[in-house]
Amino acid sequence: MRKYAVTALLLVAAFGARAADNITLVLDWYINPDHAPIMVADQIGAFKEAGLDVTIVPPSDPALPPRLVAAGKADLAITYQQQLYFFAQDRLPLVRVGTLVDTPLDTIITLDKSIKTPADLKGKRVGYSIGGTEGATLDTIARHVNLDPKSIQTVNVNFQLTSALLAGQVDAILGGYRNIEAVELALQGKDPQVMHVEDYGIPAYDELVIVANRDEASAPKIKKFLAALEKGVNYLRAHPQESWQAFAKAHPELNTELNKQAWFKTVPLFAAHPAALDRSRYEAYGRFLLDNKLIKTLPPVDDYAIELK
Repeated sequence: MRKYAVTALLLVAAFGARAADNITLVLDWYINPDHAPIMVADQIGAFKEAGLDVTIVPPSDPALPPRLVAAGKADLAITYQQQLYFFAQDRLPLVRVGTLVDTPLDTIITLDKSIKTPADLKGKRVGYSIGGTEGATLDTIARHVNLDPKSIQTVNVNFQLTSALLAGQVDAILGGYRNIEAVELALQGKDPQVMHVEDYGIPAYDELVIVANRDEASAPKIKKFLAALEKGVNYLRAHPQESWQAFAKAHPELNTELNKQAWFKTVPLFAAHPAALDRSRYEAYGRFLLDNKLIKTLPPVDDYAIELK
């Protein structure tokens, strides 16, 4: 009897080992508070409980994560809703399966007290980090406040948004995150004026989304991942301080005042239900890109985003 019991235990252990599904998730950037629900889901054992072995990989190049998924070299990647339409236009086999941050993070930030709203940007220098949607965003905001977009001087400051603003190279910056750059400036004793892009004519969008290869998007392990991620979000919202302490202990190199404040600033911005999809919002942002001639045609939502149930 004992022999059979031992054999049974070995079979159970072997089955349990086989049951674990491997998932490789490539982040959009190095680990930071924007990834809190993922880290918390891992901390509380939600992935393990779902039978998942999740490997979290920071990218060597921020442009690579979606393309690794498209090539079948990773299961999931963090990217931006704005990019989904370009992926569809380029016929990449990518589809949004989940949302991490379901509100825009982009802002216009200034330290100039004479700039209260975007209407005050006439004749001012506005710095931006990269090309893409920034031009259309600034033009739309300007028109929304009855300002000629040509009256604003744009300056490419690469990724030096905060330093360019502090050095006086520009009067305002476009693309600084409300939970990062705005916090960073405040920590340096500044009093930043922060304007949210969605308050000035830009359709609301999901800042950070999760994409999968279309051929694998409906795999059970993807649904398990999203369910575990939702547990991470719920735990984070219920225990933000405890979650931060665990994160800081696991990543002591990230235990800074900026990351701590950004952590708490970002908690309410995470999607409560990562798998949920607001199709009308995705259609509206696609229309915005089309109207600004950034995409050639408006793809059906199903071409680039799905909701797994």
